[in-house]
Amino acid sequence: MTSRPDTNAPASRSAGHLIVDSLVAHGVKRTYVVPGESYLDVLDGLHHSEIETVVCRHEGGAAYMAEADGKLHQVPGVAMVTRGPGAANAHVGLHTAWQDSTPMVLFVGLIPFEHRDREAFQEFDPKAWFESGAKRVMVLDHAERASEIVAEAMFAAVSGRPGPVVVGLPEDIIREQVHAEVHPQIPVATGGMTVEDWKSLKAALLESKKPLFIFGGNDWTQEGATAFTQWLEEHKLAAAAEWRCEGTVPFSSPSYVGPIGYGRPKPTYDLLEETDLLVFIGTVPGDVITNGFNIRQNWDQKNFIVTMDPSLRGRSGPVTHQIVSKPDTFVRDLVRMDLEVKPEWEEFTTRMRAEQEKFAALPEARTDAEQSTMDSVMAHLVPALPADTMVTFGAGEHTNWAHRYFPTEFYASMISARNGSMGYSVPSAVAASLNYPERLVVTIAGDGEFLMNGQELATAAQYGATPLVIVMDNEEYGTIRTHQERMYPQRISGTQLKNPDFALMAQAFGGFGARVERNEQIADALAAAIEATRNGQFALVHVLVPQRSKAY
Repeated sequence: MTSRPDTNAPASRSAGHLIVDSLVAHGVKRTYVVPGESYLDVLDGLHHSEIETVVCRHEGGAAYMAEADGKLHQVPGVAMVTRGPGAANAHVGLHTAWQDSTPMVLFVGLIPFEHRDREAFQEFDPKAWFESGAKRVMVLDHAERASEIVAEAMFAAVSGRPGPVVVGLPEDIIREQVHAEVHPQIPVATGGMTVEDWKSLKAALLESKKPLFIFGGNDWTQEGATAFTQWLEEHKLAAAAEWRCEGTVPFSSPSYVGPIGYGRPKPTYDLLEETDLLVFIGTVPGDVITNGFNIRQNWDQKNFIVTMDPSLRGRSGPVTHQIVSKPDTFVRDLVRMDLEVKPEWEEFTTRMRAEQEKFAALPEARTDAEQSTMDSVMAHLVPALPADTMVTFGAGEHTNWAHRYFPTEFYASMISARNGSMGYSVPSAVAASLNYPERLVVTIAGDGEFLMNGQELATAAQYGATPLVIVMDNEEYGTIRTHQERMYPQRISGTQLKNPDFALMAQAFGGFGARVERNEQIADALAAAIEATRNGQFALVHVLVPQRSKAY
């Protein structure tokens, strides 16, 4: 008897194509790639896919873009690079995702399976390289498991404390034909307050005279942020932002009392010791918040920590109670807590809000012929910004102006590298602009940082990203110079730079470029740059400032 073919069996396709189909099923909209012969079959699968393939100019730029993508959505950002040197170049983005708790998946093309352990061209051991800085490192050794491994990688990136996952793809394995279905998404637990958690937090709040909430991390949604803000304002409670996490509680909210991290003003710095109850949501009292694990060490002070990481990795000081929950789920339970407003709460919040408003008050918008300053740039820029503007930046003293003055009014309006990684500004701005083409995206870059990944302006031009890039040029690595002056005064070594004309560089890449040397040029340059972004160009304003400028 002749057997009939099984019409329900999945069609044959390569493992590489199955990987792409699995990414589509997980909601991936774009992937950031630097191509390599080691994963050509995946690139071929992307050819007919609904996923946008963004070709980048350096693996570090691609990894940063994917990391920024992970900060913008609940879906992990995805980057693809080739073996050996390509993987090494992408490592900087993995470290950023690890320390910033950002969901990200890095696919790395590998040598053929049969060549392994023979010192083949560009061979390396992905587990040996990446396991100390990734949540999981997996290698596809069996083609039929391709979709399963994608599902596992996407799950690992978002579950618990979010972070980066690495998937190795041997070039011969991904070409194999398989009869396999797309693996379904693995549900992610979101935790939440138990009855004991709820009662303990309510009791602590009722006992407290000066409670302070500190929000952070990348695991929020706008809905959760809005509900949290409304609850805070109804109860006259104060909230501060983790370093480089501003926007969850809006800049204009009467409950927002400023950022806590490097460059904070002293009244905000003192908050950690003054408050009698701290509630961390989506973050922990880590190194930067506690000034090198030195603040908030009194074991009698009450600290509640809301995080999905049961290990509390990175924490300093006492823990009164841990609530295992993602921020949105915690807020869902929190808003059911109706408390009678205490006069002490309102007085504390009002006083600290006044300090934040003083700190964030714009400086004078100067129009004189003196050398341009970043204070004057921000004074001209901020009033011209639409309400839904986003800001990105990497690391350096130039970031202080964004922390202090930029009006972050919604969740994910500030995209930055909390691990202090330089070179992040332009790639993150490109990713933000591609994700939100209707919004103005501003990035503030230092001259040293800009040249680390400024070539990604070519990517912006190729794919229609339209960020406004402000380059603060003081011809030095300013942060290191500041430390150097403190520890080795008047012995400048290894921090000075000689820069090109960045405005001409932007024009060469196909964008708008303006060079600003005096305060009187700032207003016109910014107006022309913003208009260029509205007309479909990226724009760059090259601002020459004095050396050793200070934010405040």
